[in-house]
Amino acid sequence: MKTKIFKGNSTLLMVIILLINLHSITAQKIHPLEPAKNHYKTLQELDGAPNLLRETLDKISFPPAKFSSGSLIYTMITPVYLTPNQVTELKGSIQYPANSSDQTKAELDYLLEWQKKRTKAQEDRALNVLAPIGYWPHADILETHPRHKQNLDYLFYEGKTVMGDKTTAKNYPATAKLLKGITKDMRLMEFTVKYHLLRARPYHLEPKLKPLATISSPSFASGHTLWAYIQAFAWSELIPEKRKEFLEVAYEVGESREIMGIHYPSDEEGARVLAHKMLTKMSLNEEFRKDLEAAKQEWK
Repeated sequence: MKTKIFKGNSTLLMVIILLINLHSITAQKIHPLEPAKNHYKTLQELDGAPNLLRETLDKISFPPAKFSSGSLIYTMITPVYLTPNQVTELKGSIQYPANSSDQTKAELDYLLEWQKKRTKAQEDRALNVLAPIGYWPHADILETHPRHKQNLDYLFYEGKTVMGDKTTAKNYPATAKLLKGITKDMRLMEFTVKYHLLRARPYHLEPKLKPLATISSPSFASGHTLWAYIQAFAWSELIPEKRKEFLEVAYEVGESREIMGIHYPSDEEGARVLAHKMLTKMSLNEEFRKDLEAAKQEWK
């Protein structure tokens, strides 16, 4: 009887197996994440666990008095391609090294070295060119918003940098729709993680640091870097042969936050990893796959 039941359900079993395989194939369509490189690789090999010699540092977190109400509101928005359960899962998927750890100490020393060697040209580019970049969904609601046009230009910053000045939201509307959805979810994820973990900024731990700016949200993960990498990963799905160039643009954005003295290297690496996890989760969403395919058609 048991054999008969198994045979009678063999077709159903095969369908279930096929669906599981199709689900796996869909998730694997996103290009795999490259290994960490340069100082990100060497620093993360250090011990990130608390060190009793510096245990007082572990009591320091981002000060609540500095919270930005504008950024907190982004934790309340509805995701486009991610599900609420995926947001919760992603929120708990990354962690920063302890403030007292050998890794954090080495990262602070690394930032102090940047402070000594950074040139005026590097400071100007980090502060005046790269720091303002970033798409903000609230500035896209009304065309009369004073930053509406610039906001759309920033949405296509990486595409324009790699593919030229004709790479605009007007010329590539399907790509714009895809990038807007991705970046809305990125803002939700950025501040959800930041306010979940409340990592102190480097200058909260190291008084010798003189940052080029002070920021009104917690440190981990870097929002600029999360934006830069999820954009780079998305663009390289549309134009795979340019992946290296897109990733180089994202790398520069991340490094600029270290030049400014406002992010630890682990903030950048954590953001890079989170960006890839996000895009992989998005690839399971039918609406995302439809929008991705429509955007790909614009680049054929």
